[in-house]
Amino acid sequence: GNIDDTGYLEADLAVLAGEANVSLDVMEDALVLIQSFDPPGVAARDIKECLGLQLYAAGMKNSLAEKLVMERLEDLNERQFSKISKTYGVDVEEVVEAIRIIRELNPKPGLEFNKEDTHYITPDLYVVKVDGEYQVYLNDDGIPKLRINQYYKSILKSKNESKSESQKVTKDYVENKFRSAIWMIKSIEQRRQTMLKVGRSICKFQREFLDKGISYLKPLILRNVADDIEMHESTVSRVTTNKYIHTPQGLLDMKFFFHSAVGSYLGNDMSSVRVKEMIRQICKDEDAGKPHTDDQIVKLLQSKDVKIARRTVTKYRKELHILPTSKRRRLYL
Repeated sequence: GNIDDTGYLEADLAVLAGEANVSLDVMEDALVLIQSFDPPGVAARDIKECLGLQLYAAGMKNSLAEKLVMERLEDLNERQFSKISKTYGVDVEEVVEAIRIIRELNPKPGLEFNKEDTHYITPDLYVVKVDGEYQVYLNDDGIPKLRINQYYKSILKSKNESKSESQKVTKDYVENKFRSAIWMIKSIEQRRQTMLKVGRSICKFQREFLDKGISYLKPLILRNVADDIEMHESTVSRVTTNKYIHTPQGLLDMKFFFHSAVGSYLGNDMSSVRVKEMIRQICKDEDAGKPHTDDQIVKLLQSKDVKIARRTVTKYRKELHILPTSKRRRLYL
């Protein structure tokens, strides 16, 4: 019960020993026993111990890989390969080989046995191309239609004559709740129709994206759609929050379509999402031995008509979870 879903021991051994009314030595022996179980690395108290247990199970105790894990894990993160080779008196090639072994280890061994349930997203809108035009439909599958119970309607239809005071109070109460229910039903339907209008407006602005893909995604802000459907920006923001739309380009969060513009030398603004995709592709296609610096990425984007500052490239690279140049460089492929 003290081992979490990732396989790590959460509790302090001294505390466990106290709860079990045994000595710390007995509890440490118990831990050693549990750490011999599958999967290798289970019941570790930190990442170093986890990886070390896996290397021990693989018969690599006292190997360079184990020494790097236990003593130089921070240097590995900073890719200080030359420094490591000098420290241990080995060639850089040996360091790289040890790192390859470490990369094959599992830092969260418990997850193999604790798979999270898959949560499927149901789209709120469907976009379908009909006779060359995109049509947007509300997804009503499985959604019950709200109605007023006939029993309460009958109470309201009854006449007040010859009724007791309590019956009149009951009718007034039901009438008040009836008005509230009608208001709620109308509000829900109005919200659905607003979402439909927003979906149609997005499709109008992003026709090329729907036809050709992310390279043709245009800059779009809430105000553009709000002005188009003659509603307030806050309304557009609310109806698109946690809403999904199924398009020819896949299932997308409706917020995906709203993003800033990046200038171009020819005067045609580009979507920031498109520019991020270009950065991702540049880093994907780069020489792993000589990865591009942010300045070089700026120049490559400029050659593609993207007018962008270095700090913006750095910002987008971080948002894409792409490491800096020094950490992307691989000395031996």
